[in-house]
Amino acid sequence: QRIYYLSLEFYMGRTLQNTMINLGLQNACDEAIYQLGLDMEELEEIEEDAGLGNGGLGRLAACFLDSMATLGLAAYGYGIRYEYGIFNQKIRDGWQVEEADDWLRHGNPWEKARPEYMLPVHFYGRVEHTATGTKWVDTQVVLALPYDTPVPGYMNNTVNTMRLWSARAPNDFNLRDFNVGDYVQAVLDRNLAENISRVLYPNDNFFEGKELRLKQEYFVVAATLQDIIRRFKASKFGSTDSVRAVFDSFPDQVAIQLNDTHPAMAIPELMRIFVDIEKLPTGSSPWQAWDITKQTFAYTNHTVLPEALERWPVDLMEKLLPRHLQIIYEINQRHLDHIASLFPNDVDRLRRMSLIEEGGTKRINMAHLCIVGSHAVNGVAKIHSEIVKTQVFKDFAALEPEKFQNKTNGITPRRWLLLCNPGLAELIAEKIGEDYVRDLSQLTKLHEFVDDDLFIREENKVKFALYLEKEYKVKINPSSMFDVHVKRIHEYKRQLMNCLHVITMYNRIRRDPAKLFVPRTVIIGGKAAPGYHMAKMIIKLINAVAQVVNNDPVVGSKLRVIFLENYRVSLAEKVIPATDLSEQISTAGTEASGTGNMKFMLNGALTIGTMDGANVEMAEEAGEENLFIFGMRVEDVTELDRKGYNAQEYYDQLPELKQAIDQIKSGFFSPKEPDLFKDVVNMLFHHDRFKLFADYEAYVKCQEKVSELYLNSKAWTKMVIKNIAAAGKFSSDRTIKEYARDIWHVEPSDLKIPPPNEPRDVAEDKTPNGTAA
Repeated sequence: QRIYYLSLEFYMGRTLQNTMINLGLQNACDEAIYQLGLDMEELEEIEEDAGLGNGGLGRLAACFLDSMATLGLAAYGYGIRYEYGIFNQKIRDGWQVEEADDWLRHGNPWEKARPEYMLPVHFYGRVEHTATGTKWVDTQVVLALPYDTPVPGYMNNTVNTMRLWSARAPNDFNLRDFNVGDYVQAVLDRNLAENISRVLYPNDNFFEGKELRLKQEYFVVAATLQDIIRRFKASKFGSTDSVRAVFDSFPDQVAIQLNDTHPAMAIPELMRIFVDIEKLPTGSSPWQAWDITKQTFAYTNHTVLPEALERWPVDLMEKLLPRHLQIIYEINQRHLDHIASLFPNDVDRLRRMSLIEEGGTKRINMAHLCIVGSHAVNGVAKIHSEIVKTQVFKDFAALEPEKFQNKTNGITPRRWLLLCNPGLAELIAEKIGEDYVRDLSQLTKLHEFVDDDLFIREENKVKFALYLEKEYKVKINPSSMFDVHVKRIHEYKRQLMNCLHVITMYNRIRRDPAKLFVPRTVIIGGKAAPGYHMAKMIIKLINAVAQVVNNDPVVGSKLRVIFLENYRVSLAEKVIPATDLSEQISTAGTEASGTGNMKFMLNGALTIGTMDGANVEMAEEAGEENLFIFGMRVEDVTELDRKGYNAQEYYDQLPELKQAIDQIKSGFFSPKEPDLFKDVVNMLFHHDRFKLFADYEAYVKCQEKVSELYLNSKAWTKMVIKNIAAAGKFSSDRTIKEYARDIWHVEPSDLKIPPPNEPRDVAEDKTPNGTAA
């Protein structure tokens, strides 16, 4: 059985150090480089991040590849080799400015082009129904050129593959125009085809229905499925010729995981291959093909925000992929007939469950397509999977409850502990041995050491403070509390609420400069989608507040605010190990899981957060008393929606909130442009879907508790160790084992393949019970 993980994003970061760790070569390489008079750390800093993702979804895919290789699963990651990844963010005068991320400009030593596996992908054209079956004709062809990147497992001599497709124009592309004499234009037009893999769409949790994006989604799916079927035929029949293939065993040998709805077109595409090309013996209807298709696919849902759900206009689909639109209509017809037979006369239910949304522009609901076309649907944290079942896809869950599952996200401990925090990793190994790296649940053994004062964050903080001083020219007090909020900038993640707390702290220091105040360095970082006006205003506001706070002599070193420019994987590896307090403050019910929260926990930061996403399970594992939990729960938010959220009431009742808002409104932080932030204030009062004011008071009070505990370093350290000891559940190894057993029906293997330089017979003697590997 082979596992195929389909994702439009793989946020890999850098590869060098990760590869050395997984191959057990780090010390040898460090030594060799040192002998050459070079410094390994300087060398590592030269490597570009492979930023082929926006945030959580793409980084999860990268962690999953690491775990699948480490668990010895025969797994492939399939995606797009974007020429330009997520933009580089520059902050100019407090505003975000985007620059192209030309990450391939010096080449990429980790990839190998495989032109021998190049495949055609079709677009446009029309559909012909003939006596011998349906044909999709007069299409435009784009070639998909695969590039393979090795994915090594941890110390087990297993290397899997990530295969990313790059678009190429065929040689005869548009040279029909040559006949009318415009040869040069015809050659220039080749770019239109090659644009498909040019750039990653920079949206996180937001759907943008652009034709180029739909082309990307179909491009990766069409190339990947041809590759999968070639491999299936080769292993089953020893030949990829068009033998009358028997596809009955297809789902036993192929498991395809759809990472969100972005690769949803794989469902109608596999049907098209089965019915139109392989001509599966279907009797009077193609539903044998449909059963095989459903058994093959599984779908992971990553968000409940309505603006994030993909809904493609029917007329765009008809132009770009006419045959697929027909297939989707057929799937929908069969699906609705089934529901009508179970619920006669329930027209409303048919409308709610249809794959096609009528009214205004007709659209295809891609999440519905994924649910109907898969045998398993999962959310990514307990609370999220419940919301998916009871609210977002309630009708579907009522129909097929056994289809819906939970798979709480995880992170790879190789990158997020060994690589980024070697000091802590070493310390843990001294206490409990090294096996925890492959079995993170062993961290519970640390409970015996909760009274040890040795858990270091000091040197990480000093190192990061030096980095900040170098990059931002601000003096940082390394013994201040590092209060960190790094993730994509989005209203639901509530960086604005953090900003209001900063203003409140600032006002308190100004009011009573002599009073004891626990010094803080507040670090906020993240990218805003280039078209997301409010997110960009939030970045500007944070920078404006920082400007005032950092230059106020009354404040001195008690409070520093830094906006971390160009937050990305390699920067996360620096800031996370230096963090004291991790901010996870989304409105309850909006963050599907989060994985940054897990990285901070594993690295010994304490969490201030709402009961949302995986925070709920972190509190369950560590004990709620060992996190700083505040604010409304999902039920409270629902109740507030029912009675109507009125921001004005909170503003009138909370003097500190009123003061902060008035300062923003009056231009205290933007004296040259007093009404610069009027949009932000207007949003907070009149259309704040995420109810900042409702949680403000609880948040500020909870922050006071944080400061109080920070003064007692012994109690703080004890809580830190309890958190690390409880972080074992959040390994992506655990997550992948659950996918393997419950969805893909394969068993992970902890067998270590013998290294290539060792004769096989020696290896056979080493395997348990003398059985051959």
